[in-house]
Amino acid sequence: MELMTIATLAAFSPLVGAALAGLLGWKLGRAFAHTVTIASVAVSLLASLVLLKEVAAGNSFAGVLYTWLEGQGWSIHVGFLVDRLTAVMMVVVTFVSLMVHLYTIGYMADDPGYQRFFSYISLFTFSMLMLVMADNFLQLFFGWEAVGLVSYLLIGFWFKRPTAIYANLKAFLVNRVGDFGFLLGIGFVFAYFGTLDYAEVFTKAPTLAYTGIELLPGQSWALGTIICVGLFVGAMGKSAQFPLHVWLPDSMEGPTPISALIHAATMVTAGIFMVARMSPLFELSQAALSFVIVIGAITAFFMALVAIVQTDIKRVVAYSTLSQLGYMTMALGAAAYPVAIFHLMTHAFFKAVLFLGAGSVIIALHHEQDMRRMGGLRKYMPITYATVLIGALANAGLPPFAGFFSKDSIIEALHLSATPGAGFAYALALAGVFVGGFYSFRLVFFAFHGKERFHGEGDDHGGHGAKGAGGDEEPGHEEFHGTPHESPWVVTLPLVLLAIPSVAIGWWAIEPMLYGGWFGQSIAATETMKEMAKEFHGAGAMVLHAFGTLPFWLALGGAGLAGYLYLVRPDLPAVIKAKSGALATVLERKYGFDDFNDWFFAGGARALGGGLWKWGDRTVIDGLMVNGTARLVGWFAALARRLQTGYVYHYAFTMIIGAFALLTLWYSRI
Repeated sequence: MELMTIATLAAFSPLVGAALAGLLGWKLGRAFAHTVTIASVAVSLLASLVLLKEVAAGNSFAGVLYTWLEGQGWSIHVGFLVDRLTAVMMVVVTFVSLMVHLYTIGYMADDPGYQRFFSYISLFTFSMLMLVMADNFLQLFFGWEAVGLVSYLLIGFWFKRPTAIYANLKAFLVNRVGDFGFLLGIGFVFAYFGTLDYAEVFTKAPTLAYTGIELLPGQSWALGTIICVGLFVGAMGKSAQFPLHVWLPDSMEGPTPISALIHAATMVTAGIFMVARMSPLFELSQAALSFVIVIGAITAFFMALVAIVQTDIKRVVAYSTLSQLGYMTMALGAAAYPVAIFHLMTHAFFKAVLFLGAGSVIIALHHEQDMRRMGGLRKYMPITYATVLIGALANAGLPPFAGFFSKDSIIEALHLSATPGAGFAYALALAGVFVGGFYSFRLVFFAFHGKERFHGEGDDHGGHGAKGAGGDEEPGHEEFHGTPHESPWVVTLPLVLLAIPSVAIGWWAIEPMLYGGWFGQSIAATETMKEMAKEFHGAGAMVLHAFGTLPFWLALGGAGLAGYLYLVRPDLPAVIKAKSGALATVLERKYGFDDFNDWFFAGGARALGGGLWKWGDRTVIDGLMVNGTARLVGWFAALARRLQTGYVYHYAFTMIIGAFALLTLWYSRI
């Protein structure tokens, strides 16, 4: 079978599954919906593995599937670029998506929108594959907007919940801000390069990147910098970077399977992939790289701090995602593009484990998400506990788990990078390692260890009151009755299959991906990677060396502090919170971004709309144009009524006056 045929099968198979489940699922039933979508994603995964094998053998290719528009010297088409970067992303996306599809059978078993959900997640997979496989900017933009649209549908899947509608609208609007910059970047590419094909743009870039453009009179900017900053603003929206990060925590209103799919392997990684794909452009603008590395550093550290005060188990993992995306962005800014993709891959597996593990707990506790009503779950849910523990170890970056290899590589890249701002990023990255160790194990100890709090206070299970294990007051939920139990196999099997690469993928992949030339021409070669290669002596040596490095002890210290606060002295978090005062308030209010956005942007838009309504609609349109016209007609009518009285003597008198006026006029002209 030709490689183009295999690529087409990989890309469009999930679309076929989505269409069948969406159009026929209501009639043919739930089993049909999940069978056809799971089969379609499995076919896509197998095709992706075949392509990975082919590109590993040196058979990368690019080809046009369909030409849409043609002009003099340009064409717009649907085509595929399948190289080693594409193949890695395809395998990660389809594997995680397949696990999520299997998991959904158990998680959404009682949901009336079962068939619709399967259709959506399969469509989401197709959209991400089109983004990843694109060989031109227009197709990239199509996939980019498609994942945004489907995420809107999935975040607001439970559309009867006001919070879900608020969350999906927020995600949609914030991403439109980023997409405006993204579209501007693409517009500049087409205006100055005369093409949207990657290969042609990358070829012309060295000669055009330093062309001066005056966006403001007297202020000249390099074309390459303008394009890269515009593209990265789009990445800030999709990959939830400060200050366009605010949509991602609220996206937890969607069902847990889509939280895992969005946050682990698809939508939020689109920006990271895009910058890596555009690395030949970013290498021509140090200013853009500096902007990228600073934004990533701020996101990585300050979003990690918010995670330590969250009590919703899914929101802890969501803020962890924000922090990890910040680490990937820092790697991009440090010109360590392969390291960013490596962390994207490892993160996809262990973050999917954490989200799906959180969902398993939520199922067991009848949709309870507040960790203050958990505790002691490890003996009831041993498989979920073991997999979540693996995910937490990888997320904290402790050796020898996958997250260790990628996170330590990012820190090393920051240390060796010559990008302005790398020192600032390095300091925040180290601080973030400590915080990451703390919030990762806070989740594990809070939810799975300690006293059982899921029955509430005063029961036989010793529930905590207002000051138990975190010190916050108990949430006002209905009490859980019964005993938690392990989730069904359709939930635990994906957890186990995702936990395996969370342990092993770092050992296997670090050397070829970072130092073995795996990506070849897919990603620009940089001095940062050359310097890192001098320090690398194998995965085993890296693990042994880690025990004497600062990142290891910082991560271990964070985990140890979490153990002390939530196992040994569970009364202390309340004391610390009380003494923290304004700091705790700032973190709980998430630095006030939501408050500011609600006041300034949402409130400002409402005030502007209200003003336009009062002045424009009510005063100008209704008052002047509609009612004013009516008043003018009424005034003329009133005047006409005075002249048209219906009395003969009035008309006779008017005729006499008229005749007198005419005679006077005639006489004056003689």
